[in-house]
Amino acid sequence: MFLLYDYDIFWAFLIISSLIPILAFIISGILAPISKGPEKLSSYESGIEPMGDAWLQFRIRYYMFALVFVVFDVETVFLYPWAIGFDILGISVFIEALIFVLILIIGSVYAWRKGALEWS
Repeated sequence: MFLLYDYDIFWAFLIISSLIPILAFIISGILAPISKGPEKLSSYESGIEPMGDAWLQFRIRYYMFALVFVVFDVETVFLYPWAIGFDILGISVFIEALIFVLILIIGSVYAWRKGALEWS
């Protein structure tokens, strides 16, 4: 027997959490003043008149460093529940976590050899 009413709280939370940002964008679009002019369209640099082009090209090394940071940050988020429920979950979950960490170690060694972790 499938009990659909057990998911009522989930659907209510999903609908409310979807409506709040949508309503915030609609209300800010209605209430925000619209003023376009040369001052509004110019870039702001600490009150100083902008010099040169506003578009700068960054080296790919910064993006690679940020990507490696995000990967290890996500690793921490995934490993925390395993660490909390380790005594309940058993050896199979430990093996899964070990495989997950092994894949991340292989990825970090690959990134290290490619030079993604070197800042200079």
